Amino acid sequence: MSGAHFAFTDRWGGVSAAPYEELNLGGAVGDDPAAVQANRALAAKALGLDPELIVWMNQVHGKDVAEVDGPWTTRLTPPVDGLVTARRGLALAVLTADCTPVLLADPVAGVVAAAHAGRPGLVAGIVPAAVDAMESLGADPARIVARTGPAVCGRCYEVPEQMRADVAAVVPEAWSETSWGTPAVDVTGGVHAQLEALGVRDMRRSPVCTLESSDHFSYRRDRSTGRLAGYVWLD
Repeated sequence: MSGAHFAFTDRWGGVSAAPYEELNLGGAVGDDPAAVQANRALAAKALGLDPELIVWMNQVHGKDVAEVDGPWTTRLTPPVDGLVTARRGLALAVLTADCTPVLLADPVAGVVAAAHAGRPGLVAGIVPAAVDAMESLGADPARIVARTGPAVCGRCYEVPEQMRADVAAVVPEAWSETSWGTPAVDVTGGVHAQLEALGVRDMRRSPVCTLESSDHFSYRRDRSTGRLAGYVWLD
């Protein structure tokens, strides 16, 4: 896609020690802060990004989206699960370890967004909120390019029957069943259904299930573990 860049990390190539080895990019999981900063610098260098021009979130499984035109100027990052910007060259980052990272770009309007879609955020409506924030800056859903990264798949994300029912009542496409026949939720499937309903047509999803992949962090599998990152930016 001309001018738009999307990137998703795996767990390798960083400096963190177990259980966060190696490329943990999450600053709130118990890892050495110096290691996290080193990892973020390594990832930025590999992507050709300036670490000072990457905006991170304090993710809380909600639906709030913040419009940004540069890194946070306050010491405490506001609690949001979506970021949107019309500043070219500014990268937006989302952290995950089973949740679905959602990256969106309208290169014509010069607008990008990143969203953190776990089960609660999917139900709350973080994806529609992110698209709405993009539209407020001139984006057109028909032009939006959407990429979702590694996440726990609908054949592995086991939940109680009532929880599946509650999610499916809001997002029917998220209804799923594990490969062993128990109730499950397909968050990524739900995200793509929401995007399609909003008029987004150019969508691709990662084939990687974080719970199944030893190359990726998975909270459901390991509990104490690192965080992957997804990045989106425009030239």
